[in-house]
Formats: sequence, structure tokens, C-alpha cells
Amino acid sequence: MIEKILLADSGTGHSEEMLKVLMEIPSIKPASVTVLHVVPPQVTSEAMTEKWEEGGKFLATAIQSLKLDPNHVTAMLRQGDAKTIVCQVADEIEADLIIMGSRGLKRLESILENSVSQYVFQLSNRPMLLVKDDIYVKKINKVMVAMDNSEAAKQCLKLAIALVRDIKGGQLVLVRVNPKGTTPATPPETDPVLAPAVAEAKKMGVSYRCVIGTGKPGEEICRIAEESTVDLLILGSPDRRPSIAKGLPDLDRLLGASLSDYVRVYATCPVLLARTVGET
Repeated sequence: MIEKILLADSGTGHSEEMLKVLMEIPSIKPASVTVLHVVPPQVTSEAMTEKWEEGGKFLATAIQSLKLDPNHVTAMLRQGDAKTIVCQVADEIEADLIIMGSRGLKRLESILENSVSQYVFQLSNRPMLLVKDDIYVKKINKVMVAMDNSEAAKQCLKLAIALVRDIKGGQLVLVRVNPKGTTPATPPETDPVLAPAVAEAKKMGVSYRCVIGTGKPGEEICRIAEESTVDLLILGSPDRRPSIAKGLPDLDRLLGASLSDYVRVYATCPVLLARTVGET
């Protein structure tokens, strides 16, 4: 399912560590990896030459550090606006997954500080794995999926099962959040949303656990992820923008009003946002 990975490497954060951990999973090992480093435009040709040389050295060091199969890795150095270049390259190589570091900025902070990861999250329709600077990247064992009736959630479940079934001792944590005042199903496995997911996990021989929360979805998902000590959270993030507005900011998402944006900011583990274009 994940055959082409784009690592947007700025030299800061934990994105390289995340890629190393991900590549330990048997189903991910055959994937081809493109390591991208973007050099910002410079005023003079001398400064540009210097930055270009620094970028080349950085990529060489990164490739060596990652210890990937030389036949499956490509180093790419580009010049320009990082957030635009990352989106362009992801489309060029038809990436199945973009891995980026994130400072976890919220609301207007991400706009005022020109957050690259926030804008790529906003403008790309490809799955993204965001790794905040303040979290500890662990070997992946527990994978959590936030379930609802959306097509995006179903895609997340497929991806999570594909990952967990290849992990010795791995566990799938299935989560449903109900509104306040709703009586949760007992046991959770009988919940109408979780039951089909449980059936899929059983069919694939995957160990699972079900959790039902009550309250605001973003807060509950982050709370359960932390209490369950999950190593990776997979969340559906539908692309709600019409095609005519692909180049325009989605203010709800930029201001942190969407569920996926809330989880991106507050989750205490890496977050993989799976996109399903056209879902509402």
C-alpha cells in the first residue's frame, strides 16, 4: 500500500528517526524513498552556490545516516519555497506517503510563522505522517485508528491492519468517540461502527483492542492515544476543498478548527493523516 515515500528533510526534528522506525516494518521495507531537501532562494549567485553546496552535503549525510538500500533511495535537492516544492515533488513521484517534521503550531501561529508542514497538510491531497519536535519516536507496536462511518476511516483501517499484521506482538487500537449524552455499547466490540472493524481485524489475524470515548472528538482521540501509549495514530483527513480552490487556503483548517488539525497539534505521538479526496 505504501510503495513510494517522500521524506521532506529540513535537518531538524525527528522525521529521519520516524522513517527509520517505519522501514523496520516488513511491508514497508520494499518502498522506494525520496529524500528531499529544499534550498531557499538567495540574493546573490555566490550565496546560492554556497547554499547549494551545503544542501548537497546535508543530503549525503542524511542518506548515510538512514542506512537505506541504495537501490531504493533517491536524494533530491531543489531550490524555492519549501512548502510549494514539497507538494510539487510529492505529485511528481506520486508519493504514497509524505513524512515531515512539525513544530505543532496551532491556529494563527502556523500562518504567522509560515509553517511548512501546515501548508503542505493544507494543500496536498496525499497521506502525511507528521512528527512533532517535542515527541519521542518509538518502535511501532501499537497503532491506533479513529473510526467513524467515513470512507477515509475505512482506508485508515486497511492501512493500520497492513502495518500491524507485520509487527510481531503488534496491536491495533480501535477508537470510536460518541457525543456527550450517548450511551456507549457494552462491550465496545458490539458498537455499530467498531464491529465491522473488529471483523476485519479478526479475519486478518490481528490483535486488537476497542475503546469508546465520549465528548469532543479531537480531545478524546488525543487523550485515548496518550493513555493507551500508542506509537502511531492514523486518522482520516478528508479533502473538502473543491478543485477550483486547490490553491487557496482553507481557513477552517488553517485556523485549527478541523478535527485533523486539532489532533495534528495536540497528539503526543506521530500522526498519519490519510487523505480521501472528495469526501465530505
